[in-house]
Amino acid sequence: MNRDQPVPQPERGVVRQFVADLGPGLITGAADDDPSGISTYSVAGAAFGYSFLWTALLSFPLMAAVQLMCARLGMVTGRGLAGIIRLRYPRWVLWPACLLLMVANVFNIGADLGGMADAMEMVTGIQSYVWTPFFAVLITALLIWTSYNRIARVFKWLTLVLFAYVITAFLARPDWAGVFHGTFLPKIEWTRPYMAVLVGILGTTISPYLFFWQSAQEVEEERDHGKVTVAQRRGATDLELNVAASDVFTGMFFSNLVMFFIVLTTAATLHAHGMTHIETARQASEALRPLAGQGAYWLFTLGLIGTGMLGVPVLAGSGAYAIAEAASWRAPSLSKKPGRAPGFYMVIGGAMVVGLALDFAGLNAVKMLFWSAVVNGVLAPPLVVLVVLLSSDKTVMGNRTNSRLAMVLGWICAALMSAAAVALLVT
Repeated sequence: MNRDQPVPQPERGVVRQFVADLGPGLITGAADDDPSGISTYSVAGAAFGYSFLWTALLSFPLMAAVQLMCARLGMVTGRGLAGIIRLRYPRWVLWPACLLLMVANVFNIGADLGGMADAMEMVTGIQSYVWTPFFAVLITALLIWTSYNRIARVFKWLTLVLFAYVITAFLARPDWAGVFHGTFLPKIEWTRPYMAVLVGILGTTISPYLFFWQSAQEVEEERDHGKVTVAQRRGATDLELNVAASDVFTGMFFSNLVMFFIVLTTAATLHAHGMTHIETARQASEALRPLAGQGAYWLFTLGLIGTGMLGVPVLAGSGAYAIAEAASWRAPSLSKKPGRAPGFYMVIGGAMVVGLALDFAGLNAVKMLFWSAVVNGVLAPPLVVLVVLLSSDKTVMGNRTNSRLAMVLGWICAALMSAAAVALLVT
C-alpha cells in the first residue's frame, strides 16, 4: 500500500485503487478471526443460537474506532504503541501491559496451533501432534526469513480464505426470521454462561494484540517506503489518514462480518439440532458434515488452517513489537534480518516455543481459550483508555487528535468491556 503518492493513479480505477490501498487494517481485521476466535464464535452459536448475532453490530464501530486510533498513533508519531506508552507513562504502566499481552498471546498461539493441527488431522488422517510442530516451524521461518513487504502481500491475499465462512452460512440454510431477531431484537440472558460467552466474544474481537500490531504495521509501511528514522516518519497528510481510515474500516467490517456468519452457521446447524455443548471449532466442523453437507464441512475445516496461518504470525509479531519497543531495542522490524534484530526475533521464537509446549503439555484447548479471553478482558479496557488518552493528547498528536465521535466510541468500548467483565464476576 503506497500512502506516499499525493493522488491515486487514475488509470487504476476506483476499485483497483481501493484494493491497492488496503493493507495493515485489512490484515489486522482478518487476523482477528483466528482459530481461537472461530472456536469462541462457534461455541456462542451452538450454545445460544442466534442470540449473539447482535454483538457483531455492536463491536464493529467500537473496534473500528479503537483500531483507527492505533493506526493514527503509529502514522503521526512514527512509533508503535508500546514505544509511545514508554515515552508518556511510567514503567509500572508499560511493563504489566506488555507482559499480560504476552501471556494472552502465548495461550492464543497454543490454542491456534492446536486448532490448525486438528483441522489437518481431519483432512489428511495424520495425527495432530505431527502437524503442531510443523506449523510452528513453518510460521516462525516465514516471520524470520522473509521481508515485511512479502509477508504483507501474502497476508493480504490470505484474508480471502475468510469468505469460506460466509459461503458456509448460506449452505447451512438458516432461519432468517431468527437471524433478524438475534441481530436486531436480541434476548440478553443475565446468567453466568451467557456472560462468560459475551466476555469471550468481546475479548476475542477487541483484543489488545491487535492494538499493538496495527500501530506497528503502520510504522512498517513507512519503513518500507524509505522512512527509516522516527523523524522521517513523524506526521501524516490528510490523504494518508483518509486512506488509513478506509483500510481500517474495511478490515474491521470484514472481521465482524465473518464473526456474524460463523455464529449464524453454528446456530442454524448445531443449536437447531440440539448440539449445544461443543468446545472446539473441530467439533463444529465434524458436526456440520451431516447437518449442512460435505461442502460446508470442507469450507469450515480448511478455513481453520488458513486463518491460523494469518492469526499466529500476528500474535507472535505483536508481542515481539511490544516487548522490543518497551525495552527500547533499536528499530524492531520484520524487514530486518535476525542478526540485526536478535532480541526481536528471540521473542517471536520464544512465544512460538511456549505456545507449542502448552499443546504438548496436554492443556485443554478450551481452557487456554478461556484464560486468554479472561486476560484480554482484563487488559483491553485499561489499554483502550491509554489509546484514547494518547490519541487525544496534543503533545503526542499535534493537530491530529481524535474527533469527538472517536473519543465517545473509545470510552464506550472501555466501559462496556469493563461492565461485561464485572457482570461475569457477579453472576
